[in-house]
Amino acid sequence: MGGEALEHLELLEFLERRWGETLKRYAEALALYREARLTGTRGAEDIYALHVRDCLASVPFLPPSGAVVDVGSGGGLPGLVWAVCRPDLTVTLVDSVRKKCRAVESIASDLGVTNLRVVNARCEDFSARGAAGREAFVLASARALARAAVTAEYLAPLVSVGGCLLTFKGPKVDEELAEARGLWKRLGLGSPDVTRYGPPDRSNVFVLWKKIAPCPAAYPRRAGEASMKGWWL
Repeated sequence: MGGEALEHLELLEFLERRWGETLKRYAEALALYREARLTGTRGAEDIYALHVRDCLASVPFLPPSGAVVDVGSGGGLPGLVWAVCRPDLTVTLVDSVRKKCRAVESIASDLGVTNLRVVNARCEDFSARGAAGREAFVLASARALARAAVTAEYLAPLVSVGGCLLTFKGPKVDEELAEARGLWKRLGLGSPDVTRYGPPDRSNVFVLWKKIAPCPAAYPRRAGEASMKGWWL
């Protein structure tokens, strides 16, 4: 194991020692919540192993300070995990489903998490020209939201120049990135950097883009358009 990978593993072990009790309570809350389905996984142990620990792996990529945003957060993955592990950051969760937003607010309150706010909105509206979220964050992320290039359109308008976009991906990442044909500058982004993480028998990767220029006012397009026609076409 290389030095960088070893440092990453050691940091994850530290985070679990420091915040493991709270994170396990979070997994239990996700498993028990009945008013809205917050994950596709049942059982606190499975939720912790498959979802919470997966999100925990992204914590080392968070900025030293500032505000970060999780788009399409659902039950709070990864945003609530970030808020627990990095109480020095301001974490915003954006989701269009009101029931899920209420659930995350309730769970965060029960866990005593105070550095988190939940916004019930479509990300296209939250990051539109003149909106509160427009280029307001140091880092924006999404997990299991859309294909990589589509996710980039959702996230790029949220991040200030110099910040980063991060998304969680799997074995089809190369195929997804190839769709955009290297035209990332259209969104104000540099070329994506792919970083593998997790067990060696899995194909888990993070894709990160640096925000190198302001996002053009044309993005994001109206709700639903990003998934209908690629911005690179």
